[in-house]
Amino acid sequence: MGKKVHLDSVRRLVASTPVFKARDVELVVGDKNYALLMLHNLAKRGEIHRVTRGWYSRADDPVVAVFALAPAYLGLQEALSCRGLWEQESNVVVVTPGKAKPGIRFSMGSRVVVHRIDPRYFFGFDYVPYGEFSVPVSDVEKTLVDLIYFAESPGAEVVRELIERCDEKVLRMYLSRYPTTFVSRFNKESGMS
Repeated sequence: MGKKVHLDSVRRLVASTPVFKARDVELVVGDKNYALLMLHNLAKRGEIHRVTRGWYSRADDPVVAVFALAPAYLGLQEALSCRGLWEQESNVVVVTPGKAKPGIRFSMGSRVVVHRIDPRYFFGFDYVPYGEFSVPVSDVEKTLVDLIYFAESPGAEVVRELIERCDEKVLRMYLSRYPTTFVSRFNKESGMS
């Protein structure tokens, strides 16, 4: 009876959030070893998926890695995809001011590219519906700034489309937070002046 109650409680936890920690399950069941066994069994049955060390999700989608790396947002090519500006298949790209090691990681069999950004430049994102939940995604203006900041080029046509969709007032406000050397580089590479 007790184990059934724990299993139901853990399933309610899993259903209530896009990602959760192994520690959350431990708090529900009251025992670390039993929590790890329960996570193993749920993953084996396909009810949950391992996102990264100590993090799990009911969704079988590497996009949820953004929650495990919080504070963070989906940026660059992934933001273009989420905003309907990029049709190509791309890796999940997460931008974070946290201490996560930048580079490529693997989550649920897919690549997740992690970029670290100075906390002063961590702004310009909102939550966009994605399946059963909403994910933090950089807005169009911040995506354009980040593409140049991280020296990523999705191609001239995509950059032109981004510039057309940008609110120039918002873009200038974002650029005012960066050093003048970057603003000059941005103007040169984007073709704006």
